[in-house]
Amino acid sequence: MTHRADRTLHTPALTRVEGEGAMTVRIEDGRLASVELSIYEPPRFFEAMLRGRRHTEPPDVTARICGICPVAYQMSACQAVERACGVAVEGALRDLRRLLYCGEWIESHCLHVFLLHAPDYLGYPSGLAMAADHREWVERGLALKKVGNQILEVVGGRAVHPVNVRVGGFYRAPTARELEPLAERLAWAREAALATVEWVSGFPTPDFEGDYLFLALRHPSEYAVLDGRVGSSTGLDADVASFEDHVVEEQVAHSTALHARLDGRRYLTGPLARFALNRDKLAPAARGAAAAAGLDGPCHNPFRSIVVRAVEVLHACEEGLRLIEAYREPAAPYVDVPPRPGEGWGATEAPRGLLYHRYRIDEEGVIQAARIVPPTSQNQGQIEDDLRRFVAPRLDLPDDELARQCEQAIRSHDPCISCATHFLDLRVEGR
Repeated sequence: MTHRADRTLHTPALTRVEGEGAMTVRIEDGRLASVELSIYEPPRFFEAMLRGRRHTEPPDVTARICGICPVAYQMSACQAVERACGVAVEGALRDLRRLLYCGEWIESHCLHVFLLHAPDYLGYPSGLAMAADHREWVERGLALKKVGNQILEVVGGRAVHPVNVRVGGFYRAPTARELEPLAERLAWAREAALATVEWVSGFPTPDFEGDYLFLALRHPSEYAVLDGRVGSSTGLDADVASFEDHVVEEQVAHSTALHARLDGRRYLTGPLARFALNRDKLAPAARGAAAAAGLDGPCHNPFRSIVVRAVEVLHACEEGLRLIEAYREPAAPYVDVPPRPGEGWGATEAPRGLLYHRYRIDEEGVIQAARIVPPTSQNQGQIEDDLRRFVAPRLDLPDDELARQCEQAIRSHDPCISCATHFLDLRVEGR
């Protein structure tokens, strides 16, 4: 088939991602001229809303940025405030935070794997349509997601926007007896997650790879989730305090969300980056499952990210079981974090990638400045670059098939648009 020199392709909305936006593809003389992702929803001004508030408020305020990954915002916010105030949260309280984060990874990744992305590989327009032929897998995915939600409920107080998190720890620490049922559920989830890795590793994926610059946290003894140093595939090893020395955000004319560069280059954060930099720290079962799935080194095919996410679900199940087994109730549910003038930085690994917070507070504990850099906004520029490379050799495809494949390419990155500001309307002009 020969593609037409003049053609307009319009997709009114991207499905199976969180948020809204637009994409415009311009063709000139039968060749791809440009691809733009236009994030058109208005800014949400959370950083401005935080100014003038008490230093204890960011965990509750920022959790409302996202209903899928509120724990990520709470943990990054807590760490930034605690660092500004010179307080470290360790021991059982740190373990509880990590367990809570495991719950979020499980529920978020399972939502993406089973309902948002698997339909692309199996040829269905939605998770509901897929359930007609693959009911057992959809039910398994929902049951796995529920395990993650149950962890959030027990440790965080509720499954969406947890209310038990506070600066310094928790309002109430669960008892060991309260965690026992979670261990039973996680034991089942571990086997279900292992089967999921095997399932998704057999999905057909396009032959498409990127020469990615990866960015993720690194920890000397853990698969970095809750904290660590900022690392990259080119050797960056930096304290979180220097994040803004390396990552520079820029406004683009066609989007209300910022793009980012790492030392002048587009980059990728998220599961592929974490796996590339930290795979040796995976739990043994997850490391073995990854190898069996063909992931014996860094993965540069974004369409294989669904396998990495399944591996991370298995890791979160293993890690959750370990944390519950080792849990000893803390003497107090939190440590005091009295205010002092200063600036603090925090970064954790949200399901979609590194999430950075910075706060400056005064002697009364009033926030004077706030900065939040979510993972999807960091990835937007790289997603746009991927689409340029992906679309160019596929201009001969019919409009509906090109649109479908573009949507799948975007969903491979699991963008959370409301975190970045918001996504997707596909237009092809000039052909």
